Amino acid sequence: MQKLLKSLIQPVIAVIFGLAIGGIIISLTGGSVLQTYTELWNGAFGNFYFFSTTLARATPILLIALGVGFAFRAGVFNLGGEGQMVVGAISAAIVAYYLPAPGIVKLIAAIAAAVVAGGLLSVLAGWMEAAFKIQLVISTLLLNYIAVLFASYLAGHPFQDKTGSAALAQTPMIEQGAWLGKLFQGMPLHIGFIIALIGALLLWTVLRYSVFGYEVNASGKNPLFGAYGGIHQVKVMLFSMFISGSLAGLAGGFEVLGSQYRFVDGALTVPGYAWTGVMAALLANSNPIGIIFTSLLLAALQTGAMGLERNTDIPLEIASIMQAVLILFISAKFTKQWWKAKKKGADIRGAA
Repeated sequence: MQKLLKSLIQPVIAVIFGLAIGGIIISLTGGSVLQTYTELWNGAFGNFYFFSTTLARATPILLIALGVGFAFRAGVFNLGGEGQMVVGAISAAIVAYYLPAPGIVKLIAAIAAAVVAGGLLSVLAGWMEAAFKIQLVISTLLLNYIAVLFASYLAGHPFQDKTGSAALAQTPMIEQGAWLGKLFQGMPLHIGFIIALIGALLLWTVLRYSVFGYEVNASGKNPLFGAYGGIHQVKVMLFSMFISGSLAGLAGGFEVLGSQYRFVDGALTVPGYAWTGVMAALLANSNPIGIIFTSLLLAALQTGAMGLERNTDIPLEIASIMQAVLILFISAKFTKQWWKAKKKGADIRGAA
C-alpha cells in the first residue's frame, strides 16, 4: 500500500510543479493564470464529450505505459513502443479488412494480430540482446524507424486505399462489423479503455501474487540475486519483452479498430502516444495502478491544451512546457536515486 501511495503522490507533486512553472510563463506573457487553467480543465473535463475524449486519448497511452512499466520492472528497457504500436496497428488493419470471415471473427483475429505483431517485434530486440549483446535501449529505438517506415510503405503502396480521389497513405476502411464498440453513443470512447483498465489490474495481480511476477521483480531489482536463486534471466527478459510489446501492439490495434477504422500513415506517431506512455510509466514508478492515474493526467493535459488554444490566446505549446517540467522532475528523481546509490557504495568501500 505504501508503494502504491508513493506512485500516486509523485505524479501529483510533478503536476503541481508543472502548473506552477506554467503559471509563471503565462504571467510573463500577460495572460490570466486563472482563466488559462480554467480553460485547460474545461477542455479536458468541461462536459461529458470532452471527458470521453480525454479517456479515449488515455487508452493508447495507458496500454503503452503498462508495457513499458512491465519491462522496467524486469530491469529491461523497451523504448520501442512507437514501432510496436505501429506494426500492431497495420497488422490489425490488414487482417480486419482482408480476412474472409464474419465481422466478429475479423475483430478477434485483428486484435490477436496486433498483439502478436507488437510482441514479436519486441522479442526481436530481446533476442538480439541475448544472442549478440546488442543493448535493448539501442535496438528498440532503432527498430522504431524500421517499423514506422515499413508500415508507411505498406499503407502507401501494396495495401493503399485507391478508391478515393486523394492519394493518401492509408489502408481501406474496415467494415463496421469489425469495429470495436463504443461505450456511449456519439462519443469517441470505446471498449478498449475498459480492456486497458482490466489489463492494468491483471498486471498488478501478476506482479504481486504470481511466481512469474516474483521472478520479474527479482530480476529487475537484483539480477545477481535472481540468478543465484535459479531464475532464468534470458527467459524472464524475453517473456517481459513480449508482454511489453504486445501491449503496445494492442494500443495500435485499438486505435485502428476503435477510432480510425483504417491505418493512416502518421496518425499514431504524430500525437506522441509512445513517448507519453514512457513518461506515464516513469512518473508512476512502473506501478500498474499508478500508471492508470498518470496516463489520465497526461491525456487530460493534452486534450485540455487543445481546448485552451481554441478559447484563449495562450498557445498549445504551454502543455509541452508542462510536460518538459515533468520530464525534468523524472530526471531529477533518477539522478537523486543514482547519487544515493553511488554514495552508499562509496560508504561501504570506505568501511571495508
